[in-house]
Amino acid sequence: MSLSGELVIFHAGSLSVPLRQMEKEFKTLHPGVDVKREPAGSNACAKKITESGAKADIFGSADYTVIDHLLMPDYTDWNALFAGNELVIMYSGHSKYRHEINGQNWHEILLREGVQYGHSDPNADPCGYRTLMVWQLAEKYHAVPGIYQKLKAGCPARNIRPQEADLIAMVGSGALDYLFIYRSVARQHNMPFIALPAEINLSAIKHKDFYAQATVDTAGSAPGRFVTQVGKPVVYGVTMLKDAQNRENAVAFLKFLLDREKGLKIMADNGQPVLNPLVIKGKEAMPRELRETLV
Repeated sequence: MSLSGELVIFHAGSLSVPLRQMEKEFKTLHPGVDVKREPAGSNACAKKITESGAKADIFGSADYTVIDHLLMPDYTDWNALFAGNELVIMYSGHSKYRHEINGQNWHEILLREGVQYGHSDPNADPCGYRTLMVWQLAEKYHAVPGIYQKLKAGCPARNIRPQEADLIAMVGSGALDYLFIYRSVARQHNMPFIALPAEINLSAIKHKDFYAQATVDTAGSAPGRFVTQVGKPVVYGVTMLKDAQNRENAVAFLKFLLDREKGLKIMADNGQPVLNPLVIKGKEAMPRELRETLV
């Protein structure tokens, strides 16, 4: 089938590298399709649709519950959960105490005088509120009261940005010593990082009950409303919008993305483990031609 026209994808910043690779391979199959990707924090992407009326064909979120809470049922009826990740602490050759920090003492190092650390905006990006969850869980895991509030107090507003690209650049330049980010992003940028214990890094299904002790309130779909985010393993979701302007192109790209030998292999190769099996919420609402290709 010959496809042409545009394909608009709003997606989490942490999907930028694998989606760039998918776009390149997809265009070899469908050279007539002009893929337009707009990366940002997942919450910010969703709010462009719900609050600004921006049009997209596909939405990929770093937290599948963003689709559940902000887009369903008005903007989509289904959600494909397809990959995971974990939180790490990125650093560079400029970082203070980089030779001392490890997965157990990191909170002590970060709270030393002069150390600058940051994270993305919790209201724009799931990585931001997940960082706060890591801090809450660390207080319980290490049995050291006050870690969460001390880390919050020690992270000034200038070290919190909507775009992870800005924060990564700050680490590279030495403006930040440390950044809380996804493991896959650190790997994709060839940056060193500190791995955190599975009990707090939001990676493991077996620790889901422990993760659930962490909660963060974020801005909801309307002014003055809030959504309470509850700690859970990092799981990505993707969907097609009900009013997709380029439906055939969107279905073809999603077939590619959710194919274990194509898009999902690219995800795994970029350090984002793939769910096996995939979890489809509202599967009966998926386009039939997409649903029938899933295995």
